[in-house]
Amino acid sequence: MNTNKPKEYTNYSTSRVLAEIAIFVALATALSQIIIFQLPQGGSITLASMVPILWLALRRGPKIGLIAGAVYGLVQLAVMPQIYYLPQVLLDYPLAFGCLGLAGFFQKRFALAGVAVAITGRFIMHLISGVLFFASYAPAGMNPWVYSALYNGSYLLPELVISLFVIFLLQKSKALKMYM
Repeated sequence: MNTNKPKEYTNYSTSRVLAEIAIFVALATALSQIIIFQLPQGGSITLASMVPILWLALRRGPKIGLIAGAVYGLVQLAVMPQIYYLPQVLLDYPLAFGCLGLAGFFQKRFALAGVAVAITGRFIMHLISGVLFFASYAPAGMNPWVYSALYNGSYLLPELVISLFVIFLLQKSKALKMYM
């Protein structure tokens, strides 16, 4: 018995996944424009802007989630750039937002843990960027690691709470399962 999928199905599936990535990245980008609080050197609290990428990762797995997250990061770079150093761009955009795809490792169970891991991954990328490229912004005598953790945590912790709440509601309403 031949278990290979017909070529038409593979193309349809690939086209469908690419369309989903485009739709979820567009939705995340639209939500990122609804800013609740903006920090001076970048970073903001938004209306659940990471949820579409997290949801896609939970739906399609880590590979698609990582790709969608990185694409979303590049779109964020184009829409709201905060460019200071070329290596900083890599850490703060495709790598940081790509980490949102880590939620895909939790697609079968523990979706909320996946959300926490994904946003923690994003936090780590911004933390490293903050220490490497923005240590000069730290108040005199403050450790750059502490400054970067406080700065990045000040917007990512509320984003984590918002994202956990929305994903929880999607799970509770069975909407998350319906599209998985």
